[in-house]
Amino acid sequence: MKVFISGIGSGLGEALAKVYLESGKEVYAISRFLPKSLREFDKLFFIPCNLHAHEKLNEVLRELLEGVELDIAILNAGMLGEIKDMSETDLHEIHTVMDLNVWANKVILDYFEKHPPKQIVAISSGASVSGARGWNAYAISKAALNMMIKLYSQEMPYTHLTSLAPGLIETPMMKHILTHSNAAKFPVVQRLAASPRLNPLDAAMLLIDNFPKLKEFPSGEYIDIRDLI
Repeated sequence: MKVFISGIGSGLGEALAKVYLESGKEVYAISRFLPKSLREFDKLFFIPCNLHAHEKLNEVLRELLEGVELDIAILNAGMLGEIKDMSETDLHEIHTVMDLNVWANKVILDYFEKHPPKQIVAISSGASVSGARGWNAYAISKAALNMMIKLYSQEMPYTHLTSLAPGLIETPMMKHILTHSNAAKFPVVQRLAASPRLNPLDAAMLLIDNFPKLKEFPSGEYIDIRDLI
């Protein structure tokens, strides 16, 4: 089995790569850096890449994936930005989040449109549909990602695409939210703090077990893993 994952530097991406590698799968990955936990696996094929550098991304994908027939591609790389009101979020911040969470994925999807894997899973978020105060650019970017996956699903008949919210996971992103956000102003922070969360490895195993089940739904759908299980 051959797997592509973007954003393996920490959190869910690192855990997904580790679970796949420990089960003997080939993992092809791009990220800003390679974490120590993955450096000893001989079936990991990795190229460091800043996904904000869209002009270099296609070349990196060609170098990494030439001649590789992927079973699944997981578009995991993403960023949060600060939890604050839309009126306090300037356009530069929004551009930065959109460049990674949406437009980098468009470059990757354009590559896969010409070299289709069997399945693509884009990691979305419940924030893409909740509209909770404070999510600002992150919610907009994930909502745009959902629609982009739906649009590409109509152009890629040989690939099954899903936009998947992975549930609450104890990632660096989650820790940042709970540590640095104003819980009194933004009720979503209080809800996150009070909700159970999976550690990244448990979340990765849960997602990997359920990736095949996504094919039972129409290509292009947005699915929340909490509804699926």
